[in-house]
Amino acid sequence: MIASETKSSSYFIELEDKYGAHNYHPIPVVIEKGEGIFVWDVEGKQYFDFLSAYSAVNQGHAHPKIIEALTTQASKIALTSRAFHNNRLGEYEKFITKYFGYDKVLPMNTGVEGGETAIKLARRWGYSVKQIPENQAKIIFVEGNFWGRTMAAISSSSDPSSYAGFGPFMPGFSLIPYNDITVLENTLASDPNIAGFMFEPIQGEAGVVVPDAGYLQKVRALCTKYNVLMIADEVQTGLCRTGKMLACDHEAVKPDILILGKALSGGLLPISAVLANDEIMLTIKPGEHGSTYGGNPLACAVATTALKVLKDENLSENAEAMGIIFRARMTNLMAKTSLILDVRGKGLLNAIVIEPFNDHSGWEICLMLKENGLLAKQTHGNIIRFAPPLTINASQMHEACDIIESTLLALNN
Repeated sequence: MIASETKSSSYFIELEDKYGAHNYHPIPVVIEKGEGIFVWDVEGKQYFDFLSAYSAVNQGHAHPKIIEALTTQASKIALTSRAFHNNRLGEYEKFITKYFGYDKVLPMNTGVEGGETAIKLARRWGYSVKQIPENQAKIIFVEGNFWGRTMAAISSSSDPSSYAGFGPFMPGFSLIPYNDITVLENTLASDPNIAGFMFEPIQGEAGVVVPDAGYLQKVRALCTKYNVLMIADEVQTGLCRTGKMLACDHEAVKPDILILGKALSGGLLPISAVLANDEIMLTIKPGEHGSTYGGNPLACAVATTALKVLKDENLSENAEAMGIIFRARMTNLMAKTSLILDVRGKGLLNAIVIEPFNDHSGWEICLMLKENGLLAKQTHGNIIRFAPPLTINASQMHEACDIIESTLLALNN
């Protein structure tokens, strides 16, 4: 028999604790199955999934069209490496570049690989096009950013839990405040060796921090003015999550380098992509960057279908509509309890800020939500992020909001 049919959640949690590295602190639930907006644990309890694997499952768990693309391609060939051509890569490259309006795509696997690739492209462009002196190119990041756990990613972090104890760090990175156009302009004006400005249009891990209206347009204008590449990390915010295909679309701006990941595969396997025009992309020559798995036939088939599903099922429009319902419900709840200090987000990337009633307020509330049938995860202690699959409907949204409301109101008693 399958182990999960005979063994309890505690058995699997103890296995992870004994044999796995202790670099995560998950909610104590052991998920066995997922379909649409729901997941089930090994005891058979159903939950609303309000994290979507950090927005990797925008299309919903086990989407039948994406599963079909996966199984059909896997039965033919899954991996060729880039030592050879395969019959899926070129068609996928044509599809995704037309989809987002860029000349070229560089396929990778994970979101953090996409970020690393974007930085390499920006530096190389800086030397070969902008004529920055060798080894002097700088990349500007913003405080509160999160794009992974590699050495480059933590070298650009302002969060001690990411970088403390892992130095020395990568050179050529600088941090400025998020959502501060004055500091950005002063920084870009003061240094001709800046090659790129990399940022999230909405900060996810920082707690769904939404910048002021007009911020993205001003960033675009400043990057153009000072000949600096605008690099948008849309790994979490892209692919309909915020109510538009890209979060940058809210202000109709186009980054010079676009980084995608997570929902590019519908949650089935790691797929990321970096898109740019020829002036940037063609600065990297054969042998100067690559990946064994990047651009594999299986990923190409899955990503193509995952992107089609987003448009065919109008998921950006649904995310926008369902997000309005969610924020209205949470704002109404805020009037009923002093526990909620703020409600923020766009589309179906949202968060509530909780009044800290102890050192682990967000964690304790997430445990209560889990007991009541909804899975979410806190960040920075007292911020709870809510990001369900974009396939959720109004009735399901209200049912989920009822769980959140009853959970928080019970704490007032």
